[in-house]
Amino acid sequence: MPFSLIPRRVFNRYGDITTQYLKEQHITLLLSDLDFTLAPKSTRRPDQALRDWIAGLEAAGIAFMIVSNNRSGTRVTEFCADLGVPYQGHAGKPSTRGLEAAMARAGADRAHTAMLGDKLLTDMLAANRAGVLALMVEPLGGAVTVWQRVLHALQAPFKAASRKRSG
Repeated sequence: MPFSLIPRRVFNRYGDITTQYLKEQHITLLLSDLDFTLAPKSTRRPDQALRDWIAGLEAAGIAFMIVSNNRSGTRVTEFCADLGVPYQGHAGKPSTRGLEAAMARAGADRAHTAMLGDKLLTDMLAANRAGVLALMVEPLGGAVTVWQRVLHALQAPFKAASRKRSG
């Protein structure tokens, strides 16, 4: 299991990840974090833009599942039910167990799976350790607390390394 915090690619937001890009990477399953990746943590229901993006993935033959460390099962359950997508809760990222369970449920292998997230120490580390394509987005809703501002500052060099590597 490689220990790397560097994502393969950093995007501004989830909507910038196209089905064409995922197809070029041979991705058939996209796993995604929820909080700050697809919606700010305070957002209780998915918006139409997210619904449309997921519908586009599914139309292109790319399965989608949320993999979350969120301690509130209610929020994730309701959000995913509203979207009509499956989720793997209590994922334990950066452990790979949640990603592996999600891939097993979807019948996908590492070579055809990507993980989308906003945090290096959970999402990107889990993706790299699991051997799946690590895709990062800037956090939706931005840094609110002092800790989040510090965390974002600490992530900057790793995101810069990813951007340099992906050209």
